[in-house]
Amino acid sequence: MSITLYALDGCPWCEKVHDALDEHGIDYETEWVGALHSERDEVKRVSGQRAVPVLVDDEHGVTMNESANILEYVEQTLADEAA
Repeated sequence: MSITLYALDGCPWCEKVHDALDEHGIDYETEWVGALHSERDEVKRVSGQRAVPVLVDDEHGVTMNESANILEYVEQTLADEAA
């Protein structure tokens, strides 16, 4: 699996996504971003916006933001594959 999570240290929504990925034993890499939106060029490049969290799943060709959407994707798609 080739999953990257763009996250900000201390962001509660990012932590929820981290927890869900860890809970299901899903392998992923974290790209830590700067606190200032102006420092998030990589996030903008991959997702079209600068907010985090952003999950990129290269295997499925999925890039998504909004923690609720990401958590649903983790539960419905990634957790089943990791099991």
